[in-house]
Amino acid sequence: MARSLRVFTVVRSVVLLVILGLAATIGYQFVASRLAAGVYRDRLRDLVAEHQRLRDLYNEAVRRTAVTELIVEGGKLSVAIRTADGQERIIPTPFDPTGEIYVDYALRDGRLYIRRIFDDKTAPARALVVDPEQASIDWTAPGNMYGKAVYRALAEGRWVVTVTGDGSLALTRHEQADRPQLEPAPQVKDYAQIEGEIEQQLDTIGPIDVLKYVFTGSPQSP
Repeated sequence: MARSLRVFTVVRSVVLLVILGLAATIGYQFVASRLAAGVYRDRLRDLVAEHQRLRDLYNEAVRRTAVTELIVEGGKLSVAIRTADGQERIIPTPFDPTGEIYVDYALRDGRLYIRRIFDDKTAPARALVVDPEQASIDWTAPGNMYGKAVYRALAEGRWVVTVTGDGSLALTRHEQADRPQLEPAPQVKDYAQIEGEIEQQLDTIGPIDVLKYVFTGSPQSP
């Protein structure tokens, strides 16, 4: 009889331990799942913020700014620029616009400066210097990055050179009534490729993270 009682007590204890173990496991999994949801919510919030930042960077990078206007009237080519003090200058050139016309720029200290203009029959060293301050450049000096050029044959009318925030040049014809506002030396930036990633590492949640959540009520990112 005593033996049967001992067996019953052992079995009851084992069953109780199993029940308590299952309850503890279920409770732990519940808290862990709440913690995981909080971690995912925080990461999703960070991802949304990163997406907004990427969109702002993209909009800034692709926004075009008019920097130079090429005017072809009666077979004559002139260049219109805006100086740093806000004055617009019209500079006549000796070049035939029906040939390829090159407009040359220099990227210095993060800004794009117009430098020269020439045609396909003229060596760059003999080009018309638009900005005398850019006539001679020490490419070994800090801040002097590199040069850029855009070119094509030009028909009668007005042509505008534009630049995006990352320094991409374009040359397009526009209507006289839609004359652009020229900007001197627009800023150019290097936009590194940024990848927004979200990785669910929820399997790294451990007892310490669960305890932190129980006592603080805030999820701790693993």
